[in-house]
Amino acid sequence: MPSYARSSGETIAADAVVVVDGVVKVYDDEGVEPVRALDGVSLAVRKGEMVGLMGPSGCGKSTLLNLIGCIDLPSSGIVAIEGRATSALGDAGLTVLRRDRIGTVFQFFSLLPALTVAENVGLPLVLQRRPRAEVARRVAETLEAMGIADKSARLPSELSGGQAQRAAIARAIVHRPAVVLADEPTGNLDSRNGAVVLDLLRSLANAGQAIVMATHSPEAAAACDRIVHLQDGRIAT
Repeated sequence: MPSYARSSGETIAADAVVVVDGVVKVYDDEGVEPVRALDGVSLAVRKGEMVGLMGPSGCGKSTLLNLIGCIDLPSSGIVAIEGRATSALGDAGLTVLRRDRIGTVFQFFSLLPALTVAENVGLPLVLQRRPRAEVARRVAETLEAMGIADKSARLPSELSGGQAQRAAIARAIVHRPAVVLADEPTGNLDSRNGAVVLDLLRSLANAGQAIVMATHSPEAAAACDRIVHLQDGRIAT
């Protein structure tokens, strides 16, 4: 993986999984005043690091997650995942990068209601066209690690909130992505289940996963290695 030199001249370590350098994101709909959602944001996330994004609603947290997750592209500046600048990739390249190297955990779980837990968790591997035996093995291993192996045949509607979020985490990591993005992962859970989810995310980081989590929760922030505070699209100092 290459090292980077920021526009400021600062060198970013070669083990930075995520690099955001001088990123600006402007939403400019015709007939509407342009919105500068991000304004010169720079950030690097290393392997094994859990970084929290905090700030008021509308500060740019979700926009930054979308850029790192290859759902959107910056108006200017660089977003790179494992050395690949997203703006240099076409639609096909972005799809592959998003599919293979990024996992996402949502606040409201986003499990497909007609599929079992095992089928939901296995979706990233199915999209990669992995052999059926490999899918079954890795799904079983991941559900075991999440402590919900006994729920594999259940539908999402049959799970508690904490179990559903653990299934969502399993789906986000089963394909062994470079970075896991978590958008308010404890926001829909009670304190006990929220603590379980934070422990799981912390254990993933301790095992070498890069994690970026947007949160309003002081408890979630306390589980992170460091916090990046956003205000009006900029990193607050």
